[in-house]
Amino acid sequence: MTTTDTPQRGLRVLIVEDEQALRDVFRDFVAGLGYEVVAVASAEDALEKLVSEHPHTILLDVRLPGMSGLDFLELPTVRDSGVPIVAISGVATESQARECLKRGALEFIRKPVTLERLSAVLAYVEPFARARAESEQERGVDRRPAPRAAVDLPARLVTEKGVPWESTCTELSATGMKVVTRARLRPGHAVKVAFTPPGGGAPLDAVALVVRVDKAGTALWFLDLLPAEIQRLHALVDRLRL
Repeated sequence: MTTTDTPQRGLRVLIVEDEQALRDVFRDFVAGLGYEVVAVASAEDALEKLVSEHPHTILLDVRLPGMSGLDFLELPTVRDSGVPIVAISGVATESQARECLKRGALEFIRKPVTLERLSAVLAYVEPFARARAESEQERGVDRRPAPRAAVDLPARLVTEKGVPWESTCTELSATGMKVVTRARLRPGHAVKVAFTPPGGGAPLDAVALVVRVDKAGTALWFLDLLPAEIQRLHALVDRLRL
């Protein structure tokens, strides 16, 4: 996977934790990693910040006063937002972890949370959060499509839940691809994609934004390819189109 070594500027993390001392530790640590931070003590306040602050990821305590974290995960506004959520619980049973993931959490971690573990989880979530940020920036923009070539390539997709799907790339460009897949994907969400371009060479790994889903397939927009990888795809597509 091609990733940056430090978090992208402008990514906002919403921390939902009722214990002030722990909330302050999380806030200071996450801010120190380079993220923007919004910290609240309740799910009710988190819902307000979800609408007003547009966070790109949420650290959510499951046991909260008033509305619980589980109830928060069930809210239509939360589910429709597609924001990656990491559920955190001090009473971490296997059934509770399954319930959080079933209700839409991307990851589940147990208290006490070490700062090393928190850093690792944020590094895992960051590509999906960056995809959400990219989606916000590109919403309403009419992208000019790059030249495309018809192909028949195996492609491996990994969803935000970490589920792998063996798929087929049917169109390829330097900026994205169209795939036929059984994965249930939604525009605005992100996937990890791995494929080997025709003609040999090293495999490519990328985070891609789902931009369109229809009967013909799923259109993906690459988010983090290096300039050399983009040039490689440009040259390949030009050859295939001759």
